[in-house]
Amino acid sequence: MDLTAPIDLTGALNKQFPFRIFFGNLMTHARPPLKEPIIHVGVDATSWRNDRGFGRFTREFVTALAAREGRFRYTLMLDRPLDTPLPANIEVLVAGTENTLNEAAVGDKTRSPAYLMKMGAAVRKAKFDIFFFPAVFSYFPLLARVPCVICYHDATAERIPHLLFPTKMNHRLWQLKTWLAKLQTNRAMTVSESSARDLENILKIPNRKIDVVTEAADPMFRRHGDVERIAAAKRKFSLPENAELLISVGGMNAHKNILSLLKAMPAIVAAQPNVHLAIVGDTSGRGFWDNVPELKQFVADHPQIEPHVHFTGYVADEDLVDLLNGVAALAFPSLWEGFGLPAVEAMACGAPVLSSDRGSLPEVIGEAGLFYDPEKVEEIETATIRFFSDKALRERLSATAVKRAATFTWEKAAELGEQSFEKCYASAKT
Repeated sequence: MDLTAPIDLTGALNKQFPFRIFFGNLMTHARPPLKEPIIHVGVDATSWRNDRGFGRFTREFVTALAAREGRFRYTLMLDRPLDTPLPANIEVLVAGTENTLNEAAVGDKTRSPAYLMKMGAAVRKAKFDIFFFPAVFSYFPLLARVPCVICYHDATAERIPHLLFPTKMNHRLWQLKTWLAKLQTNRAMTVSESSARDLENILKIPNRKIDVVTEAADPMFRRHGDVERIAAAKRKFSLPENAELLISVGGMNAHKNILSLLKAMPAIVAAQPNVHLAIVGDTSGRGFWDNVPELKQFVADHPQIEPHVHFTGYVADEDLVDLLNGVAALAFPSLWEGFGLPAVEAMACGAPVLSSDRGSLPEVIGEAGLFYDPEKVEEIETATIRFFSDKALRERLSATAVKRAATFTWEKAAELGEQSFEKCYASAKT
């Protein structure tokens, strides 16, 4: 034996102890990375039918979420089947309640205990990883220990309840619902920095649990300049084609403060006789508690403005785009807003905003509008008359409006939304 020859210890060990080859491979070859788990998000879609801001938010936001590629899978939870198209890559579950959220929220009506129990039981049975309420308005108690993201669009109901609820019982039920929702909130989503402050200061939700997303105009809202389409839309809603049009869009509730705008109209018409106001919104009384009779009575009592004020009723989006392209400005005298989506839709069509200085509106509108104290009729008069008497100002605000609207996108909203879902999912695992 040659004692000076090198010894192959590795080979010898492998022959005697074959398991070392296995351990050696573990040490020298990296494992493939583990795939992140798919997160199944249930979405309360009971407000999908609603024509108000939170209904539009639900449709646009969820559609943008469904279009993203990633580790989230979405299922809509409905009370009753929908007869409108839904995103192709999204699942649907129907609880089969006796009526819809819209039918149960007319005037002073409320959802029945049976409705709430059936929705909660359906969520428990589905066993989602996360459940998302796009609006606290449609919240129902979850009969399951599922992490929850709830979007609180604003705290208007807490600020001015006397203008939002027809009865004290409705107010008490809202307070109870909000209290229960806060107990089940893992992450609180909202749509503006203004609302985030209200969630913290008024609703007492800790800042560390609040996530701010955004809203945006649908791409159909754009400046097109098609004079034929504009003229046809005005004819359809009996609006004078050659008038200087102000337009008000949205709910017909007292906190929208349309009455103060009407009180400013005599002075506005006296200074600018060609100004007309189109008030767009459902006047049927089939929606939330509103003050339509009071508004119409005020107009009837002031014959000098009656020919200048037009209640159009409900206007479909396709027609609204054409109307917004043909107006001078959007009038937005609301006492409080969580975001103010009609402002962004109007700006996208080139219409500046003559706006209340309350809530989120200065944050959203920026340099694309003129602001006033909505509780001072003389300030509404002054801002509106100034706007119509200064052509250069109007042109500057219109150009700024289009640029400002472009900074808001649903894609950005969905990205921020998924970050909120990630935080909710992670917190539930710790």
